[in-house]
Amino acid sequence: MTNPHTSPTPTSSANVEWRDFLAKYPDLEAVQLFITDPSGVARGKTASVSELERLYANGRPVAGSILGLDITGTDVDATGLVWDTGDADLICRAVPGTLSRAPWLSRPTAQVMLSMFELDGRPAPADPRHALSRSIERLQTRGFKPVVAVELEFYVLNADGSEPAGSLRRDEGCIEAYSLARLEELAPMFDEVYAAARAQGIPVETLMSEYAPGQFELTLAHRDDALRAVDEAILLKRLLRGVAAKHGKLVTFMAKPYADLAGSGMHIHVSLAGVDGANLFAADDPAGTPLLRHAIGGLKATMAESLLVFAPNGNSYRRFRAQSYAPIAASWGINNRSVSLRIPTGPTASRHLEHRIAGADANPYLVVATVLAGIERGIAQAIEPGPAVVGNGYAAAGAAGTVGSTGARRDLPATWHEAIERAATSEFLSQALGADFLPIFLAIKRQECERFSAEVTELDRLWYLRSS
Repeated sequence: MTNPHTSPTPTSSANVEWRDFLAKYPDLEAVQLFITDPSGVARGKTASVSELERLYANGRPVAGSILGLDITGTDVDATGLVWDTGDADLICRAVPGTLSRAPWLSRPTAQVMLSMFELDGRPAPADPRHALSRSIERLQTRGFKPVVAVELEFYVLNADGSEPAGSLRRDEGCIEAYSLARLEELAPMFDEVYAAARAQGIPVETLMSEYAPGQFELTLAHRDDALRAVDEAILLKRLLRGVAAKHGKLVTFMAKPYADLAGSGMHIHVSLAGVDGANLFAADDPAGTPLLRHAIGGLKATMAESLLVFAPNGNSYRRFRAQSYAPIAASWGINNRSVSLRIPTGPTASRHLEHRIAGADANPYLVVATVLAGIERGIAQAIEPGPAVVGNGYAAAGAAGTVGSTGARRDLPATWHEAIERAATSEFLSQALGADFLPIFLAIKRQECERFSAEVTELDRLWYLRSS
């Protein structure tokens, strides 16, 4: 795990990493260097492979403002990372274990993930990877080791984004969930996805056709190195986009690309291991141990103020609809996919919780950092989650809370703007993500919200141009 207090000192093992890599792939001509910004967007540049030695030895100067952009790549001056600093450089270092080949690119190219540090070696406040490192460290200080797996839902579309890829059109009314025919239809692309994942050491497991034409889900293996587990989710998203583009298709993690089809979520599976590696959530009781109940209690108690992390974009809120497999309330249940926090069925030793409310468009580093912080709070304060939802969680959500835009009652922010304001007053989020990080994230999302809300859409003109 990256030390959250200082920049990692280059080691002989780091030098061995890049030397061994170039010895294995002598044909390489270029390397893509990228960092994940607060919105979850990969930002970076292509460099000569000769620069790897300097990168691993000394790091690389990169404009700190690269982490102060909104999702469109526009400067957010209110982050304090642009003109307040004179657009100064900070230092990026390679994330160990992420140097790998990018086999989907025609030019022989490698890629490596970066993390950003101040010139004095302190973690750069705006780097979301550091926020996750801190959450992991806080749990480890309490004697808990988080075990994490990520599931990603996404759409595979034609290259222009107009229609789902394959023979099914979205206006035909065919969903074909769990369809093997849909998997076979896109087998050339997915075969290459699995091959590229093996080449990069990404433990991709189950692939399935989801609840809409062109929608799929890929699962990653559970890791007792939570930081690595999330790095792999970042790498998988990039890999999926790259392989799809090679096959003339577009992969999107947009939360709700079509009004009449299912949205895409990012499900986080978590358990806690003790010092001996044993699962501390494991129990014969399907509800798990008291520790698991308190973890769920903490996640329920902090969900409303954290929703901006789980649903960070204007489109994110279109995903929350009743009977949609996207939860609409802070709720929990056992073997129940209509709630936000599910305890899946399975062997005692595998007992864990599944966090289901985040959209696929959310930043995985921030989502898992916030989930782990919620678990920590629930355990520290012994928060009880209340009774589990049995049966239809959407009906249960209609029995409490405020009325949302769908007509269902809800206890979560109903709009992007409301979620931003809830996050802005959250002591929990300030602690979970960092008192220096949260204002940067809020500045980015406020600028995006203002720009998004000011846009006059085609629907505006359709509804109001002649009738107002």
